[in-house]
Amino acid sequence: MKVSKFDEKELNVVGEMPNLMGGEAIPIFSTPVSGKEGALATYRKRPIWQVVLGVGHEFQMFNPNFIPDNVSRAFVSDHSFVPGVSNLYAGKDMFGIQWLYEESAGGSMVIPGNPLFTDMNDWKEKVVWPDINAWDWEGEREKNNGYFEKDKLVITWIFTGFFERLISFMDFENAAVAMIDEEQEDAVKEFFDHLSDLYIQLIDKYITHFPEIDVFYIHDDWGAQKDTFFSPTAAKELLVPYMKKVTDFIHEKGRFAELHSCGMNEKQIGNIIDAGWDAWTPQTMNDTQKLYEEYGDQIIIGVLPDLFDPKTTSEEEQRTYARDFANKFCLADKPSALSVYAQFNEEILTKAYREELYKQSRINYAKS
Repeated sequence: MKVSKFDEKELNVVGEMPNLMGGEAIPIFSTPVSGKEGALATYRKRPIWQVVLGVGHEFQMFNPNFIPDNVSRAFVSDHSFVPGVSNLYAGKDMFGIQWLYEESAGGSMVIPGNPLFTDMNDWKEKVVWPDINAWDWEGEREKNNGYFEKDKLVITWIFTGFFERLISFMDFENAAVAMIDEEQEDAVKEFFDHLSDLYIQLIDKYITHFPEIDVFYIHDDWGAQKDTFFSPTAAKELLVPYMKKVTDFIHEKGRFAELHSCGMNEKQIGNIIDAGWDAWTPQTMNDTQKLYEEYGDQIIIGVLPDLFDPKTTSEEEQRTYARDFANKFCLADKPSALSVYAQFNEEILTKAYREELYKQSRINYAKS
């Protein structure tokens, strides 16, 4: 899509959206194309302006309540969801595993200390696979007919990934051992192969009944604060081939695939790329700027901006920070996204910073 060069009229604020992380409302500028078109352009690596993947005004989340994992993970977004009112929190996932909602963490977790099994060689005897064809896809299509906003890109999450699925069955310690135990290796691979087939079937159902979906966002945390949970070699052997089956299918269907993976996972960037993900937003313990510099030509990276204290930083200095960020990370031949985790430092995303970032990113991306 060829878009005209930046026009100062685009800085007219035509609306605003609440900042989910707190702080002042997020302005919506008079963009030259719809939010959906702008977001799609980023996934296609031909961005028009700098977006925050998944949470900006350009995006709409769709995680329907008839998918058990969305309820068990307390992550429902559909016709039924009312913020602060919905009781769709926790319960059994599609494999029958019970999850509890932890209000302090704002999310769900499996009840620890009661693993379904402790050795992956036992998975065939213990795992009951869901019959997703039995779910009321047509009925839910009808219920959600008025949910989708045509000018927004629609993202659907897939829980609970691959390694996370092992944790849900085995508890963390046993799952971690399974990733390095040679005697469990074949069983892990066979299970992940079956799991990838299930996710492909699920995604196909989604696309058939909800063709509005543009991006599938798969949740699979691989790391803690200081390091990854398992070696890059283990990920390459046990995860990459099966994730690649899923991302290949998503791409065949003309959609995009984004990985959500928390923790210090810098070591895994090669595997994330090899697994076929279009985008990844690393958490703040990762050096996102370095990852962009080294790998930004291969995958869209959510980059964290340099921090500053807005109380002691003039408006012009704030605009300089924004221009410097755009000139370094918003390049037509090597695009990026603004990290969602920048929202946790909402004090730096001032009106002046957002305005200048939008303007300079438009100017830079229009050079393509």
